[in-house]
Amino acid sequence: MDAIDSWLEGFMHGPASLGVILLISGLLGLRHASDPDHLAAVTTLIASEKDHERLRKAGIMGLLWGAGHGTTLVLIGVPLVLFNRYLPETVQQAADTLIGLIIVALAARLVFQWRRGLFHAHVHTHDGGEAHRHVHSHAEDTSHHGHAHRVPQRTPLSAYGVGLVHGIGGSGGLTLLLLSTISDKVQATGALLLFAASTAVSMALLSTAFGFAIARGPVGRNFERVAPILGVWGVAFGAWYTLGALGLVVYPF
Repeated sequence: MDAIDSWLEGFMHGPASLGVILLISGLLGLRHASDPDHLAAVTTLIASEKDHERLRKAGIMGLLWGAGHGTTLVLIGVPLVLFNRYLPETVQQAADTLIGLIIVALAARLVFQWRRGLFHAHVHTHDGGEAHRHVHSHAEDTSHHGHAHRVPQRTPLSAYGVGLVHGIGGSGGLTLLLLSTISDKVQATGALLLFAASTAVSMALLSTAFGFAIARGPVGRNFERVAPILGVWGVAFGAWYTLGALGLVVYPF
């Protein structure tokens, strides 16, 4: 990832046309969406949805995450660029630490839901209709398969809020890059806006792909077995990310 970033950023040094600057900013936004912490947060958001709604809502969740990310990038990044300032290191460290804790909380909630039986699945029918299979909860009534299909969901506001926090952490590095490579403030502001938009669109596409993988194929058919693996991985990654933000372990991304 660092090699890709460095290669793209190299095109922004020295004399470059506005078109080149905007193109590279857009490509950096596309690459930025694939950062592991972004994918970890959005994956656990998607995994909390009902199986038959994951694919439909995955793109929306990713887009709203990107919108939240872009909101703080713009609100914090534009003033920093215009006034040639940098985000204080303590603020960025606090934001990164909070991001790690949010990932841990989202993943732990996924494991808790699984433990309560909220991802149980089997083939059944409703009123003699066509047999189908999807996830539902047996947490409250295990005596029969009558159920209300009520699985706690993550709201779009949750995705937007997680993106807001992620955007704070990303503002510091982005403004440092822009101020060090682009002298013209108008061009730097345009690059920041395009970066934010590219990240939002890219995360919507990536989330749709994750939603498809989770809702369809082997993963979808065995999600009650996959859910705890996703949850434990998310907790471990979030803990590592938090310790990295605090400077206690190496975080290479």
